[in-house]
Order: sequence, then structure tokens, then C-alpha cells
Amino acid sequence: MLIDFFCKVRDYKVPCTIRELLDLIRALEQRVVFADMEEFYLLSRTILVKDESYFDKFDRAFADYFKGVSSLELDLSGVPEDWLRKQLEKQLSEEEKAKIEALGGLDKIMETLAERLKEQEKRHQGGNKWIGTGGTSPFGAYGYNPEGVRIGQESSRHRRAVKVWDKRQFRNLDNQVEIGTRNIKVALRKLRQFARTGAGEELALDDTIAATARNAGYLDIKMKPERHNAVKVLMFFDVGGSMDDHIKVCEQLFSAVHTEFKHLEFFYFHNCVYEQVWKDNARRYNEGMDLHQLLHTYSRDYKVIFVGDATMGPYEITYPGGSVEHWNQEAGSVWMQRILEHFDHSIWLNPQPQAHWPYHASIQIMQEITKDKMFPLTLEGLTEGIKELL
Repeated sequence: MLIDFFCKVRDYKVPCTIRELLDLIRALEQRVVFADMEEFYLLSRTILVKDESYFDKFDRAFADYFKGVSSLELDLSGVPEDWLRKQLEKQLSEEEKAKIEALGGLDKIMETLAERLKEQEKRHQGGNKWIGTGGTSPFGAYGYNPEGVRIGQESSRHRRAVKVWDKRQFRNLDNQVEIGTRNIKVALRKLRQFARTGAGEELALDDTIAATARNAGYLDIKMKPERHNAVKVLMFFDVGGSMDDHIKVCEQLFSAVHTEFKHLEFFYFHNCVYEQVWKDNARRYNEGMDLHQLLHTYSRDYKVIFVGDATMGPYEITYPGGSVEHWNQEAGSVWMQRILEHFDHSIWLNPQPQAHWPYHASIQIMQEITKDKMFPLTLEGLTEGIKELL
């Protein structure tokens, strides 16, 4: 059985190996889970799926393989919203509730639901058969049934539903989906490089077992340093002007990197980096940091990420005095070059749609300065940028 299941998972392009299949078999032999589909789902996903971005594909493979309830292809996205509109909530006495018959098991419920989806043509309310609201039907919202499928209801009321058919637990993380904090975090995790640092804080289980065996069975506890993320990240965010159109995605990125990296430093700039950057936009003119000082403060092993649309007048990059806000003694390209020469690894993330890049001379100039290490601020672009930083 597990071999066929393993092949099904591979058919859905989830990269798992024979080694992981053997681990799953061994876990079942040890009765880590027993006779429980939900627990088997969690166990098999934990062992077979090594990257969160494949969770959705695994879900579909699991549902396709295990026939019965999970494999019924019911597309409830076609159920019109007005069928489930909340206009009343069914209030029944305990005596009335006792008279309502259950359909008789989960398989029967799902089979009946499939039939009702094919037959129903309009909205229903207060009935006992169709998908609707405020009734005693097993399907819908804001009604009552001793066992049914809850559809389109925000939260539980009677805690009687045997199936809740709402949004999937895991969102598709393919390259085409809209970028968000969650999938930004998934991409950023590829940049993690762990190192052993600090005092002994973590139990070294294998070493403890071996040492205890050598010690004639007397417990000999061994410790090891806790693992920490050793990667250091330095980010420069473009703010103001045309970047106001990209505030949301930049905030999502900012939130994600704060969660993922312990060693994180960030600064702001406007359009192009010049002789000074700052940490607080409200105090930028009073508490800015000289760029020469920054280069002496942060070592070359920091991973540098610029975030900006690079949409500006070309003079702001190429000419002294080209800045729109002050008279810069040296061109922005000079300052950019100093940063890029100091740090070993750097990229530029651009929230401007990549199709628009050829129409902005400033973007082409910045691409040349960064040696084509400019990537779109999309999930695919972020993933490629992270690879460049490794």
C-alpha cells in the first residue's frame, strides 16, 4: 500500500526518496500512529515533505490516493454565495433536535452532498434537504443537524459538523501566486546557515546514548551548543516617492526578515544611496549614518539586500548634484560601487513589475551597476535572489 502511496506523491511532483519511504514504514512498524487517518496524514507529511512549499501538492496527492471521502472531487467554489447568506439561524428545542435523523456515517454524507450539488439549482433557506442556511439539512450554515458538512460559516455553533468545507489549510506556493509574508518567509529560510555557537545548552542524544553504553549503563549526559542562524543580513529600503505604491509588499518583506534572522540591520534611503542613510524616517536629517562609517562598522560577510524600484531620473545615479533632495558631492553610482566592493554578496529586489523595467533608463543603469543582480520582488525572484546570496 505504501509503495503505491509513495508513487502517487511522486506523481504530484513532491520530491521524496526511498529513504523517506523506509522511514515512514519504520514509523508505522513502531506504531507511532495507528488506525487514525488524520495522524497518518500528519506523520506522512512530516516524513515525506521536506519543504513547506510542497504542502499543497502533498495535500492533493493524499486526497487523490485515499479514496472515499477525501477523494470526492467536490468543487464547492461553485456554490453561489446567496445560497449561504445568513438571514436566520435555526433555533430548535432539544425535543425537535432529537427527531432530526442523521444520514448515517461520513461516507453517506459525502455521497449525498455530491448528489445535492448536481441537483440543486437555486438558493434554499430553512429546509431539510438542500445546501442552504437556517434549516435542518446536513449541508450549509447557521442551521442544525446531528451530523453534517459546514459550508460558508465563519465559526462553529453546535460543534456537530463532521466536515468543515472552507478554505484549504495550506495555500499554494507556486511562483504565480501573490507574494505575502508567509511565502516570503519560506523563501528566506533557504538563506539560513546554522553554526554551533555559545555554551552547551542542548542535549546531544546520540552522544549521551553512546557514552552511557560505554559506561556500563550508568547515565552519562552529553551536551552540545545550541544551533543559531549564523547569517548576518544588512538591508537598504528605498522610501518615499514612487515607492509609496509598493508599501504593502515592502512591509511584508520587512516583517518576514525580522522573524527569520537574528542578525539583521536595516537602513533607509531615497531613490539612490548617497553619503548618508538613516534608521528613522522622522529623524533622518538629525540622526543619519555616514556611509563611510557604515562600511567600517559592518564586516564584508554581511549579506546585503537593496529594496527599491530604481525608478528615478538617470542623473540621480550618474551625476554629482543629481539627487532631488540635496546636493551630493559624488554621484550615486560612486556610493553604490563602494558598497558593492565592500560586501561579498549583494542583490537588489525590485517591486516594479519586471515587464516595465526596459522602459526606465534608471533601472537599466542600476542593473549594470549591480552586475545584473537585480531580481523582481516576487516569490520566484526572491528565491533566485536568495540563491545568489548563498
